Amino acid sequence: MTLDTSGRASPAASSARLIYHTPDVLIDRSTHYCPGCGHGIIHRLLAEVMTEFDLPAHTIAVAPVGCAVFAYDYLDVDFVEAPHGRAPAVATGIRRVRPEAFVLTYQGDGDLAAIGTAEIIHAAARGERITAIFVNNGIYGMTGGQMAPTTLLGQRTTSSPGGRDAALMGYPIRITEMLAQLPGVTYAARGTIADVASIGRLKAMIKRACQVQIEGGGFAIVEALSNCPVGWGMTPEESMEHLKGPVVEAFPVGVIVDRASARARAGAAGSDGRSAQTTGEAGSGQAAGPDGQPNALAESEA
Repeated sequence: MTLDTSGRASPAASSARLIYHTPDVLIDRSTHYCPGCGHGIIHRLLAEVMTEFDLPAHTIAVAPVGCAVFAYDYLDVDFVEAPHGRAPAVATGIRRVRPEAFVLTYQGDGDLAAIGTAEIIHAAARGERITAIFVNNGIYGMTGGQMAPTTLLGQRTTSSPGGRDAALMGYPIRITEMLAQLPGVTYAARGTIADVASIGRLKAMIKRACQVQIEGGGFAIVEALSNCPVGWGMTPEESMEHLKGPVVEAFPVGVIVDRASARARAGAAGSDGRSAQTTGEAGSGQAAGPDGQPNALAESEA
């Protein structure tokens, strides 16, 4: 605050406005994540959204195994720790006994897309009213940098030292597109932390996924493409360039499905005697999936 000689606030101080305030739910402590790791950015976005919706006091979050587990050290909400890959199953149990709670899972790609494939698919198929934040950095970070289901073709890891070979190890799995096909999934999107504009769009996706649960919708998932400088053998700057290039090329960003918004558009169009598809309302420039929803996979393969 700027004071004049009398000790009173000066006009300059009274006209100042607050640009940013760290959310109270984000615990102020030194990070133990590796230099350049993207988890901290995603924690901040999640903390901002939860604060804007007044969710912290009502939230029960589920922590996985892997680097993502440490979300409970930085987000001041109630956490339950699940066995490896079982966060959606634990979240389902919480939803059954605490129907009034806001239920959240925060999972990495090895936890969600490999060890927990069955759990995430069946939670989505049931349309569980939970919100899943899926951090995809393309590698098993905590356990030594092994190949994950999302590891890119040609990428070297400790378990694919010659690079991922499709003939031997298969292709990267777009798990979010797989889930988006299930009718129980109300919202599915993929964003990235690659640059400032992308971070803003990722926050909007997280906000929408939380809103879906608040409004009583079904399963919602946001995949956040992140980096792992140490696991990738890159500097933080190099890892961000890699994220913006090959990673986004392999995993297209955008809203994959938003069934709640589509139903609302269809209702509005019906009241006007128009069809959403014939008026080009299936999506904002995106190809439409079989149910008329914006589909990032369909768009990328068109």
